[in-house]
Amino acid sequence: MIEVVLNVLGVVGLWLAVEYCLKQQTAESLDEASLIPFADDPEVARRVELATGKTVKAVAPEEAKPDWGNLEV
Repeated sequence: MIEVVLNVLGVVGLWLAVEYCLKQQTAESLDEASLIPFADDPEVARRVELATGKTVKAVAPEEAKPDWGNLEV
């Protein structure tokens, strides 16, 4: 019985924490955040824009600097 009560308290605590963290967010900021995973690939960003009609603020991937290869540790 105590395990059930603790599980319910855990779920309620998680729900309250998520609500607290998201209460300052607007619908626009959450929508913009959902497009972040597509921002580093311009081709995928274009396909997402065509599919959803939403603008993705794409950035070009960072170019490797000369003499900066993969370091093995």
